Amino acid sequence: MNLAYIMTSERGATDRLLSALAEALADAGLRAAGIVQTNIECGDTALCDMDVRVLPDGQTIRISQSLGRQSRGCRLNPEALEQAVAQVQNSLIAKTTPDVLLVNKFGKHEADGRGMREVIAEALALDIPVISGVNRLNFDAFQEFACGEAEAAPHEISELVAWVKKSKTHIE
Repeated sequence: MNLAYIMTSERGATDRLLSALAEALADAGLRAAGIVQTNIECGDTALCDMDVRVLPDGQTIRISQSLGRQSRGCRLNPEALEQAVAQVQNSLIAKTTPDVLLVNKFGKHEADGRGMREVIAEALALDIPVISGVNRLNFDAFQEFACGEAEAAPHEISELVAWVKKSKTHIE
């Protein structure tokens, strides 16, 4: 199984790393599908707005929603996430098979069986390598999903690009 995960401790570091990886893969002539996340700090709150960009050149979708200052619930907008998921799913069956699937995060939605979970499984079934962000809260669910076969990905862009090339047998 060509499934790797990225875990970082600094807020937003995984998102920045995966976004930089998407750019480096494009520069190397490799085709990435999936979503990468950008967090936009809000001046009046400690929270941020979360946008995902559908790869390789799809639209940017806001996946967070404002629930008010006193809210403690999950700010994920499930409909917006499912819109992004559908776009990624369509890219997997396009004329040109991607070289890698990038997933911003295997989060609570995926741990509960929704979100990008089916897309990840479909990519792996198509022998498309997958790199996903994962946080500590959902790490056990991710490992269960991966049957313990996922590997920790390096945190250097050049090593990540090399991992993609090594994982995708048709890339020379």
